[in-house]
Amino acid sequence: MQGASAQESQPAAAPTGQAAPVTLERVTVTGKREDGYKVEEAQSPKFTAPLLDTPKSVTVVPAEVIQQSGSNSLQDALRTTPGITFGAGEGGNPIGDRPFIRGFDSMSSIYVDGVRDTASQTRDTFNIENIEVIKGPSSAFGGKGSAGGMINIVSKLPQAENFAQGSIGVGTDSYFRATADGNYVINDNTAVRLNALGYTANVPGRDEVDQNSWGFAPSVTFGMKSDTKVTLSYYHLQGNGMPDYSIPYARPFRQAIKDNPTQPADVDRNNFYGLTDRDFQKTQSDIATATVKHDFRNGLVFSNTTRWGRSTNNYIVTNPDDSRGNVPNGFVWRNTKSRDSATETLTNQTDLTAEFHTGRFKHNALFGFEFSRDDTTNTPYVVSTGNGDCTPALVASFNCTSLFNPNPNDPWQGSITKSPNRQETKTNTRSVYLFDTMEITKQWMVNGGIRYDSYRTTSSTPATNTFISNDSNFFNYQAGVVYKPVEYGSIYVSYGTASTPPGSTNGDGADNISLAQRDLEPETARSVEIGTKWDLLAKRLSLTGAIFQIEKNNARVAVDNNTTINAGKQRVKGFELGFAGNLTDKWGVFGGYTYLNSELIDNGPQAANAANNGNQFPNTPKNSFSLWTTYQVLPALTVGGGAYYVDKVYANPANSAFVPSYWRFDLMAAYRVNKNLSLQLNVQNLFDKTYYTKAHNHYGALGAGRFGMLTANFKF
Repeated sequence: MQGASAQESQPAAAPTGQAAPVTLERVTVTGKREDGYKVEEAQSPKFTAPLLDTPKSVTVVPAEVIQQSGSNSLQDALRTTPGITFGAGEGGNPIGDRPFIRGFDSMSSIYVDGVRDTASQTRDTFNIENIEVIKGPSSAFGGKGSAGGMINIVSKLPQAENFAQGSIGVGTDSYFRATADGNYVINDNTAVRLNALGYTANVPGRDEVDQNSWGFAPSVTFGMKSDTKVTLSYYHLQGNGMPDYSIPYARPFRQAIKDNPTQPADVDRNNFYGLTDRDFQKTQSDIATATVKHDFRNGLVFSNTTRWGRSTNNYIVTNPDDSRGNVPNGFVWRNTKSRDSATETLTNQTDLTAEFHTGRFKHNALFGFEFSRDDTTNTPYVVSTGNGDCTPALVASFNCTSLFNPNPNDPWQGSITKSPNRQETKTNTRSVYLFDTMEITKQWMVNGGIRYDSYRTTSSTPATNTFISNDSNFFNYQAGVVYKPVEYGSIYVSYGTASTPPGSTNGDGADNISLAQRDLEPETARSVEIGTKWDLLAKRLSLTGAIFQIEKNNARVAVDNNTTINAGKQRVKGFELGFAGNLTDKWGVFGGYTYLNSELIDNGPQAANAANNGNQFPNTPKNSFSLWTTYQVLPALTVGGGAYYVDKVYANPANSAFVPSYWRFDLMAAYRVNKNLSLQLNVQNLFDKTYYTKAHNHYGALGAGRFGMLTANFKF
């Protein structure tokens, strides 16, 4: 009875000769409520409030969506998030993950556990817990770049329970994939975890294109239940496959115009213009991380992360035709692009989070600083392919091939040597930052962040005795106001900035520093966003919406071959809707819609560039939509599917070349055999749609054809 005295609550005395009753200690059982695809908090401590109270668009792709959709790569997983497209490797950009967020290149804005993951890579999902997509200018969070947003990959790290889980999958197109994930609790304070991968497959609809990779990721955590916790982890991924630039445009992009643009040639999607005895790609990534975290038990938490990494990307790939005008005559020039690069990084990042009050205002704050160094060396190949005009001599030497009937096994006898022009790029960054969420009342919060970066990059070419450097110092800001009319809903307005100095991709992209850029200021971007977030249906379903404008006011534009100036202006306006969670106990949904109205407002004073004023951004679809949904038909049977739409994407600022819009549909069915084993069937690209995932000046990169895989998932 409530209000009973302490005396009344004492147990009654036992009768003589009987044992006294035993009063058991109170036991409180706690557990994490499963909310399907809904995630409430970001991994990064720079988010000083739950996502509902964060004045910024953030989409978290959870492990369930990655697994159920059969996503084996970062690009696969991000197709479930509208507003992201992928750029092609060419024009100075290496083959690898090159996402565009809200119209801006974010290749150098990919992070792992809050630390920038530099270097061109093709990332696998075997060690990914979930993926956080932060949209809008985000240099306050991560530093250089991030004009359109950033991506943070959350790794699988030790947990406080024993388990062994994994998968074995087989499928069409010689598909085989095996993963293992084991976690073992050594004692109350120590746990170890190991993830491993073996993978091989051909690309559906591209008979000569294959992928092979293997990797492992061990980690150990000491002091799991103590005030001081130390986590050590290592990541290794190695790949070997046939690169693919797919299909050339029907006409050279320089001969096409905006009113009559060109698109990929109408040929058999299986046509492969490369040479199986010449083309290759070998990649390797090794990353070691040490994190120390100490909780002072007074609202103050200290964390320090040190990371070393080395990634290599070595390839020769055929670039079909390369704009020489052979395709209209029925031929393709087998020009090449190549790279042999190694990027080594060293980063130390310190964060101090605090909860405190100033008067009646509650604060959740973070102060931190970061030191990083990135070194990239690239020595491309020199491949003898002729001058590009498909004369009978070039056809006879197999440097040219038929547009309609290429032979990938032609006995090409050309030479391959290493270029003498080795390029070395070094970047040093020192940063300090501060974030705070101040709760004024239960309905009103103010969120702010500021970051200062001291940046220096150098590039040298020893063969030509060329040395270039750029020094930049820049502030970036993030600010927002949140109003909560009810506990489960918020309305916000926010402002954010980004800075992109010359050479910010550190030798791994088209933004490499050059003589024409060495004295330039960083490009700056700013955005205004108004949005709302709601946790509905007993907080099982998250709905989000935002309207935004991003403006870059001093974009770099080329005046001539030797001169680049900060004179361009670019703008993208848009809105997006998102949903994640459960509509019912059995029905889960994840996805959204994004509209992007991009415009090259001022492309510079040069006549050729000025002609592009008013055009749409490259790699930026106006409309994109994604839906992943599952329904539990029976206690042991779940069915699901995905629907994805991407609008037409232009390949260049002139809007003279494009890849067409497309719909893609996927299906999934999962059957739980018992508590330890489930079977999952995925059919991707159900209708075998021919579509293009990337656009560049010289080619369109094909998406995979219809593909089926059966996976056995186990957990003990």
